[in-house]
Amino acid sequence: MKVLVTGGTGVVGTATVSELLRRGHEVRLFSRHAEEQQEAWCGKIEAWNGDVTRPDTIHGAADGCDAVLHITGIVKEGEPPITFEEVNVKGTARLVEEAARAGVSRFICISSLGAERGSSEYHASKRSAEAHVREFPGQYHIVRLGNVYGPGDSVLSLLLRMVRVLPAVPVIDRGNDTFQPIWHRDAAAALARLVEGEIEDEVVSLAGPEQTTINEVLDEFARITDRSPPRIPLPSSIADLGLRAATALGVDLPLSTASVRMLTEGSLIPPGTRNLLDRLQIKGTPIREGLEQLTSALPEVTPEQGVGPLKYHGFSAEIKEPHVTAEHLFEMFRLNFGDFVPIEAQAEPGSPRVLELGTTLTLKLPLRGNIQVRVEKVADGEITLATIAGHTFAGFVHFAFHQRDGGIRIEIDTYVRPSTRVDQAAMLLGGELLQAHTWRETAQRIIDASGGRAPDGITQVGENLDDMQAVHIERWARRTVMKRKRRQENA
Repeated sequence: MKVLVTGGTGVVGTATVSELLRRGHEVRLFSRHAEEQQEAWCGKIEAWNGDVTRPDTIHGAADGCDAVLHITGIVKEGEPPITFEEVNVKGTARLVEEAARAGVSRFICISSLGAERGSSEYHASKRSAEAHVREFPGQYHIVRLGNVYGPGDSVLSLLLRMVRVLPAVPVIDRGNDTFQPIWHRDAAAALARLVEGEIEDEVVSLAGPEQTTINEVLDEFARITDRSPPRIPLPSSIADLGLRAATALGVDLPLSTASVRMLTEGSLIPPGTRNLLDRLQIKGTPIREGLEQLTSALPEVTPEQGVGPLKYHGFSAEIKEPHVTAEHLFEMFRLNFGDFVPIEAQAEPGSPRVLELGTTLTLKLPLRGNIQVRVEKVADGEITLATIAGHTFAGFVHFAFHQRDGGIRIEIDTYVRPSTRVDQAAMLLGGELLQAHTWRETAQRIIDASGGRAPDGITQVGENLDDMQAVHIERWARRTVMKRKRRQENA
């Protein structure tokens, strides 16, 4: 089958596109930056640059497709035209019209479990969108979907970041309301089979196999991370003012009051309604297992996602008369990373400390809490680490070990921006000096481990990169992440 997927770049969409490709289907991805995403999918998808708020970009998108899977939607309004009416309601109507024009046989639209009875503006927009889907002349499915969690989702991933880095966790409205989250891969498996026509019902409900609360999720994260910051209960009215102020300062807080309201407004499968997972005989991932997987699956934060100028710092040394080869020294560093960096490199129970492709390491920073990096490259005497969501920096660190005329040259290169404006302020208050100390000390420990000496000492250079240089590094960073993902998917 050939499937037009809208919104295939978020948590639900990414997992579903992967599942459709795995099942042998062709995918045409409709998004504002579809051509950029084509590289991330190794060229396996067809790109269609489009915007649901612009009818001129929609016409022709469904030509030659057997099904449309409409995932695009917003949970929070922005500047016009990013409104519930334009995106969720009119955007859906436009896609229904396009699918009908192109003669598509099946239209699947993602709605929300709270759409039928929720009072929020978001849920009202989903009710209106459902009405447009019912006008589709072919077979249609309205999927009332529960909260989906996975790498980078807007609720549980961000709660995890709070537990790791904040001294206290604000909990809106006590955190005892029940919801029914579903692991992103489970949702993708169900949606792919719905695209294939395994269920004929026009309206289906899809959620995880278990119910939970925000407090229970926080309890699980405390167990997994060995961090349990105190929880501060906040009424929605007070919390909303604080969240708005934090946003104005550039602080990325994990929950908005709208997000919490959506969780509490019917985010459960109603009594008497059968879960699509059960109907398809898909064994859903238990919450405990899904949260454990989530702790090492948050997405990379590449340099273009930070704030301020992109900064380069380089630390290098020429080691004379080493007792080992560059290859041996590289392996020592790879296998014992925690012994070389002057920060705790195994900050959470069971977290790895060996640098292997795709491994996510959890580090403990003074005054910051636990942050993570992921290994994007391990080959030819070189190792590249990327920062993970929640880190103080958005960027990459590159290590190189090269044999040189009987000696060894080591290099540590960093390309980073502060992740938020608050992190940018912290850099001015000593964060940059701490970063420099960390990598100078790492370089010195590598020299010591070699058994040799560096008569010229450790050379340190630094500069703000100009726009052209920054674009070059940003592209390199994106390619590096994509290449790692491709290798692991192929494996």
